[in-house]
Amino acid sequence: MQNMISLDDGIGIDTMDTGRPLHDIGQRMTRAAVMLDSRMRTLTAQPEEGAATAEYAVVLVAATGFAAVLVALLKSDVIKTLLTNIVKKALSV
Repeated sequence: MQNMISLDDGIGIDTMDTGRPLHDIGQRMTRAAVMLDSRMRTLTAQPEEGAATAEYAVVLVAATGFAAVLVALLKSDVIKTLLTNIVKKALSV
């Protein structure tokens, strides 16, 4: 039975037979760590690109809902009468 450690380049290191120099294995492990770091940075950077668009959409939906509530309030007779009285008082001064 062979124990294989798979690296990024698809070449495995046979842990039972370490015929390769230790320096070569260290370089391959460093390369694998660098590639993993690069992939992690790429994966964490991509969701940020669409975040502004999603946040913009949420703000637009909230603003539209708030506008709908204001329109409904301003159409009511009580609010119309209140606003009309305020304007009449302001103009009579």
